[in-house]
Amino acid sequence: MSSSRSEAYYPHAGQSARPHQLQKRPHPVARRAGTARDYILGHAGHQVRLGPVAFWVVIGTLVIMAAWTVATGTYFAFREDVLTRLIGRQAEMQFAYEDRVAELRGQIDRLTGRQMLDQEKFDQKLDQLLRRQSALEQRASSMTSIADPAITGSIKTPPRGQSVDIPLTAPKPSPISNKVIFTSPPDREARLESRTPANRATQVTEKPKGLEAMLARVQTSLDRIENSQVAALNSMEESYDAKARRIRGVLSELGLNGGKVPSVLVGSGTGGPFIPVKPRNDVGNFERQLYRINAARAHVDSLNRTLANVPVRKPLTGEIDTSSGFGVRMDPFINAPAMHSGLDIRGSVGDPVRATAAGKVAQAGWNGGYGKLVEIDHGNGLATRYGHLSEFNVTVGQNVRIGQTIGRVGSTGRSTGPHLHYETRVEGDAVDPQKFLRAGIRLGSL
Repeated sequence: MSSSRSEAYYPHAGQSARPHQLQKRPHPVARRAGTARDYILGHAGHQVRLGPVAFWVVIGTLVIMAAWTVATGTYFAFREDVLTRLIGRQAEMQFAYEDRVAELRGQIDRLTGRQMLDQEKFDQKLDQLLRRQSALEQRASSMTSIADPAITGSIKTPPRGQSVDIPLTAPKPSPISNKVIFTSPPDREARLESRTPANRATQVTEKPKGLEAMLARVQTSLDRIENSQVAALNSMEESYDAKARRIRGVLSELGLNGGKVPSVLVGSGTGGPFIPVKPRNDVGNFERQLYRINAARAHVDSLNRTLANVPVRKPLTGEIDTSSGFGVRMDPFINAPAMHSGLDIRGSVGDPVRATAAGKVAQAGWNGGYGKLVEIDHGNGLATRYGHLSEFNVTVGQNVRIGQTIGRVGSTGRSTGPHLHYETRVEGDAVDPQKFLRAGIRLGSL
C-alpha cells in the first residue's frame, strides 16, 4: 500500500539536495509516518496526522455533501412547482411589506388630518372668544355712557391709551408635527423593524389638553361678564322705570300732569332740530334693551327738569317748625276767624330764605300786610311767595335757581314776631304748601 503512494523527498543532514530532487518539495502528499495506518497531510512545512477512521470520515462527509447538492439541484431543476411556490412566497412577503407601509402612511395621513382639524377648531374657538371679547368691550363702553352712579356691575373703561383687557390670554396653538414614528406589531408575512425602542412604539404629537381647559375658563369668564352686564342693564331699566313712576305719581298728587308740564327750566334756553330716534330691526337684545334704558333715562331727566320748576323744597334750612298752618285760623290781631293763605315758619332774624324752585322774580318789594315780599313765578301756573322779610337781595325779572338765597327772615308787615310767611299758588290760588313739602320728602329718597 505504501508502494502505491507518492512520497515527498526530504534530504538528510549533510547531504546536498539535487536540483531535480528539490522540485518535488512544494507539492503536499500524504504518506505513512510513524505507523502503517496513519495518514500525514503536509503543506509548506505543516503536517496534520489523521488516523484511518478520521480520514475516511472526512472523505465520506465530502462525498455525501456533494451527492446531496447534486440531488437537490436535480430535484429543483425538474420540479418547477417548488420554484413557483418559493417565488410566490417571496412575492407575498414583498406585497405584505408594501401593504404594511401603505397602511402606516394612511395612519400618518389620518393623524395629520385629525391634528389639522383640531387646529382649525381651536383657531375657530379662539376667534369666537376674541370677537366676543370685543363685543363685550363695546357693550361696556356703551354702558358707561349711561350716567347712573347708583348702578354698578358695568365694566369700567381704563384711562386713555390703555385697552380693556378681559383676562383673555390668547394662547398660541402648538405647531403640528408631521413626524410620526411607528413600530409595527409582529407579522408573519412581513416584519418591519422600528428605529425606536419598543417602549416608545408610537410617538404622536397631540394638542395639549391644557389649551382646551384654558379656553373653557376664558369662556366661563366671558359668560360671567356678559351675565353681569345683563344684570346691570336690567337693574338700570328697573331703576329708571321706578323713578319715572314715582315722579309721575307725585306730580299727579300735586295736580300736575308730567306729560304736559314743561321740562325746560325757567330762564334757560334749549333747542335744536327734531331728529326722531327709532330702534333698528337688525339689532340684538342688548341694543334693544340699551335703547329702552336710554329712553327711560331721557324720560326721567325730563321729569327731573320738570321737578326743578315745582316748589317741593324747604325755604329754610333745618327742620320745618310751623307756628301757624294753612287754612282758617283765629287772627292774631283781632282774634277773629280768618283765612291763612300760607305757612308761618319760625326763624330768627337774618336766617337765609331760599328759593324752593327755579323761576323768575315776579315781585320784590313792600306789599301791605306781607311787609317785604318776594314772589317767584315758576311757570306752568306755579308761584311761591316769601313774606315778612327783613331784606331781599333779588330784583324783578331776575332768574333764580333752586336753593338760591333771595332774602332774610324778618318781622315786617302785619307780624307779631320774626318768622317766614311762605305761600304756594297754583293759577293764582293759594294751596296748602305742606302738600308740596311732603312731596319733596318723598322725592328726596329717589
